[in-house]
Amino acid sequence: MKQFVGMSQRGNLEEAVQGLSRPQFIMLLSNEAQFEAHVKALEKRFPGVPSIGCMGMCYQTGIVEHGVGVIAFLDGINAAANVLENVSTMPVKYIRRLEQDVQRVGGSSRDTVCIDFCTGNDACVLTTMYTTLRQRGIPLVGGTGGEGKVSANGRIYQDAVAYGIVRNQSGRVKTYKENIYHQLGDYRFIASNTDRAKYILGSLNGQSAKQVYKSILHVTDEEILTRTFQNPFGKVNGDDTCIISIKEVNGNSLACFRQVNDSDVLILLELGDYKAITKETIQQICQDFPRRSAIFSVNCLFRYKLFSEQGYMQAYLQEMAALGCHAGFVGYGEHYNNRFVNQSMTCVVFE
Repeated sequence: MKQFVGMSQRGNLEEAVQGLSRPQFIMLLSNEAQFEAHVKALEKRFPGVPSIGCMGMCYQTGIVEHGVGVIAFLDGINAAANVLENVSTMPVKYIRRLEQDVQRVGGSSRDTVCIDFCTGNDACVLTTMYTTLRQRGIPLVGGTGGEGKVSANGRIYQDAVAYGIVRNQSGRVKTYKENIYHQLGDYRFIASNTDRAKYILGSLNGQSAKQVYKSILHVTDEEILTRTFQNPFGKVNGDDTCIISIKEVNGNSLACFRQVNDSDVLILLELGDYKAITKETIQQICQDFPRRSAIFSVNCLFRYKLFSEQGYMQAYLQEMAALGCHAGFVGYGEHYNNRFVNQSMTCVVFE
């Protein structure tokens, strides 16, 4: 298989797709002002080709913040694209679509992946989708797009998740999740007074969540939102930790970018040596895949902001480019199988 990557800082779709011929699956990353026009134009240019899209920044060796990017797979893949609607209330109502697409594309954990773009309620959506995907062991990588809209096969949807089932006919696929944080001290909290719908974390061990965070890190209310880059929360999930970013202060509570439930066990995290961790991820991918056709990744908006502030973003993209054809987009939350995480990188590698 091959991966095509085309981008335009000016938002010129024709410039982005220049040189693209006979794609078998397309991903569109656009901006708020041009998204609808780009969706229609892309479908007109490549009618009937399975496609998904959302609003967000995209990258290859550089980043496109307000333009358009097109990432396509061709030359040896089998794919299907579709949507689950009403994701805020009942995504399972449309699960038959995913079941049919998985059956049509075929494949297994060895050669097939699901890539998704979602508008929200991610944790519920991923749980729903994974009930079908896990039957064949198919992994999932994706993220949350902006402005509450996604596209699939030339149509625009709100309150939906757009997905593509992609089978590599010429080799393996494997997914990865990169965490650049580790536990700070031995703090361990039981969450309570949560609001699942609004992602509110009210109390930690019976005390105000805001006050606990401030007391441990010695920060003011105003500093909390930037300090989450260095010290997010983590939810213990077996031998894994799901990162939980702080969105804003809500009275004495903290609003997060990820749902927290009463009785969840949380820890406090701190930023590790992200440059060394990136090198470890690259080394692992090279070890697993001596030959690589494509790498598609999702980087969190907060990782993008952190790396940019540290002057590392451009170097990071150059290091990832050494793997081969690497491209992706900046999401508002990352998906990895049935897990919704923050401040992480997830990716899929094609042999």
